[in-house]
Amino acid sequence: MIDLSKNDCMRQVIEFAQTIDSSEVPVAAFIVRDNQIIARALNTREKCQDVFGHAELNAIKIAQQKLNSWNLADCQIYISLEPCVMCAGAIAQSHINEIYFAAYDYKFGACGSKFMVFPNSTRIQGGILESEAKQLLEDFFKDKRED
Repeated sequence: MIDLSKNDCMRQVIEFAQTIDSSEVPVAAFIVRDNQIIARALNTREKCQDVFGHAELNAIKIAQQKLNSWNLADCQIYISLEPCVMCAGAIAQSHINEIYFAAYDYKFGACGSKFMVFPNSTRIQGGILESEAKQLLEDFFKDKRED
């Protein structure tokens, strides 16, 4: 078993987000259980032309298939960007009760910056390696504007 600190795990999430196709917003998500990464996913909205192609939803699907269960109550999710309302709903419905993210999303974030979807019993920690994740997103959108 690997002992992953929150910073170590988030660093891996951000590094994974950097591998994304240049047409996608660089967001990645990991699902962790028993200190092991059991699912990792990227945004695929552009690639699949699917509004549901968010990294969080993709990671949840992978974890559910791997565990053969929709209930991920003993898992944590790490995301490079604060989840939107849609993803927060899926996280809540899958019973993940620990959410860790890097950059805040003041436009669509559903972990407190714009909306709050989760009950008080959910552990939420944002801003883990925020500057790295924020820079990745800023660079992506700057490049998009220049194209």
